[in-house]
Amino acid sequence: MKYAVIEVTNGNFNIKSEHGENLQAAKVAFHDRCKALWNDAPTKTAKVMIVDEQLDCVEGYREYIRHEATTSEV
Repeated sequence: MKYAVIEVTNGNFNIKSEHGENLQAAKVAFHDRCKALWNDAPTKTAKVMIVDEQLDCVEGYREYIRHEATTSEV
């Protein structure tokens, strides 16, 4: 089975990385990407997932990221 980390950030779809059959590398990339997006102020919403070649979520690796608008942004 082949694996990739995909995301939708502020409505834009991306394949962030492909890992062949190395699920461990995909898991590391998933956590790195989620960490980066949680710390990225311009990101309003994001969904990150590890998918297989059938586009099925692998082992429940999916995360929804949402930053609340602050009063200065409203």
